Amino acid sequence: MAAATSTSLAAGRLHFSPHPNANPARLSFPASLKTPSKPVSLNLRHLTVPSAAAAPYPDSSSSSIPDLLSDKPRDECGVVGIIGDPDASYLCSVALHALQHRGQEGAGIVSTHRPSSDSPVSLRSVTGLGLVSQVFQDKSKLDYLSGSAAIGHVRYSTAGSASSLANVQPFLAGYRFGQLAVAHNGNLVNYSSLRASLEDSGSIFNTTSDTEVILHLIANSNSRPLISRIVDACEALQGAYSLLFLTKNKLFAARDPYGFRPLVLGRLRRPSRGIVFASETCALDLIEADYEREVNPGEVILVDGHDMSLSSLCLMPPKPRKACIFEHIYFALPNSIVFGRAVYSSRYSFGSTLAKESPVANADVVIPVPDSGFYAALGYASHSGVPFQQGLIRSHYVGRTFIQPEQNIRDLAVRLKLAPVKGILEGKSVVVVDDSIVRGTTSSKIVRLIKDAGAREVHMRIASPPIVGSCYYGVDTPRSEELISNKMDVEGVRNAIGCDSLAFLSLESLRNLLGKEAPSYCDACFSGNYPVPPIENEADRLLTEEEE
Repeated sequence: MAAATSTSLAAGRLHFSPHPNANPARLSFPASLKTPSKPVSLNLRHLTVPSAAAAPYPDSSSSSIPDLLSDKPRDECGVVGIIGDPDASYLCSVALHALQHRGQEGAGIVSTHRPSSDSPVSLRSVTGLGLVSQVFQDKSKLDYLSGSAAIGHVRYSTAGSASSLANVQPFLAGYRFGQLAVAHNGNLVNYSSLRASLEDSGSIFNTTSDTEVILHLIANSNSRPLISRIVDACEALQGAYSLLFLTKNKLFAARDPYGFRPLVLGRLRRPSRGIVFASETCALDLIEADYEREVNPGEVILVDGHDMSLSSLCLMPPKPRKACIFEHIYFALPNSIVFGRAVYSSRYSFGSTLAKESPVANADVVIPVPDSGFYAALGYASHSGVPFQQGLIRSHYVGRTFIQPEQNIRDLAVRLKLAPVKGILEGKSVVVVDDSIVRGTTSSKIVRLIKDAGAREVHMRIASPPIVGSCYYGVDTPRSEELISNKMDVEGVRNAIGCDSLAFLSLESLRNLLGKEAPSYCDACFSGNYPVPPIENEADRLLTEEEE
């Protein structure tokens, strides 16, 4: 590692090392800075509009209920940050569309705002429940978010908070040093203890999101300048975080030392040559930005809006990377590059290896469960020599809000979104390739749907190992005891979902496909080996069960 750059402060500290995998630009800080010792006041707010009454911006999005079709793990967030372009908020909203698959419960953008050249810069926020297209349907909202820098966020909710606007990010806070906005993708496994400690010291929380803890830690830090307070906060965090921070003239990007969740750096092709950060490269593609590299695990990047200089620093001592393997199995779009690997290529190889491991004798056709099983099914069909067909057609126009949760129509949910093609399925031995099985409820309905269409046999092939453990690093998964593969062996699962045969990609084969990089991926949901022990999460779960 390169020699550390250090600065001593009268009240506080700052010790930074240039990140070993980046080309850092030197940071300079004022020699004498005084740190206020008064109690911290944090004012968290979401929506502001240019009106005399300063009323909240009207929320045009509609509330939604959990998707009855979804039996998949859900990545809870996607983030975008742009600086150095006059259309930053508009580009941010377009990039969020590309990341909509990472979160559909709420969306928001915080941008800089400067009414005139002689006016001070401030931050403005618009957040809402629903899809990006719903939240920003009114163009005046983006007009309100004028400025050359912006950060955006899309989210899935955890249980009990789906309709809470207060939990929709980015969070915008005012504290003793001005305004600060944050967008977070990940999950903190020590959230409960951090929040309890902060509340004991007088902090008042406005949300139930673990992201708010980060703002309070920054506000309570005695270090100067802001980048050192960010380091202070991150040193207290355990778990997964890819973070974007926005001030009136700077954009910060930070990633946890394990690199659980993705975060990439790009540059706009527009004349502005603005800097972009995003959860996936598909967001860069949509706004015509060139991918440059990942934000490295344990790295913080500062972009100065005055001269667009980049500074790369080591957030904390590096740890062995543990990137989430489910990004390549299910979460990321197939046209993205995640953790330096092409997602479509990973899924194709998973399917091809699955065909080698678990062939189906005398199969007539291979079909995917759309959309996430598509490339794995292509790989399976190519290796097996069995024809590939689109035997299930997915409707992308079924709304989420009108599906009612009454038991007597739940079985209609799959039929609303997946239509079988009888001409492909009738009388055939069908190999159905899906990316994963979680509870097994959706899989059983798909098997029944295909058999009702006249299939002679249905053979399920799953392009990942059995999921036996919950994720605590930013993925919304059921509790371990709700996971069907945690309760049953493969034959038990086969019997439960009603297919003629069932096979999973083995964990050994998955690791072999990753090659030398295999140890750098987190596969805790398959192996039970957690890089950061989720002790608090399990304690909270047991306490909840006792209260129930």
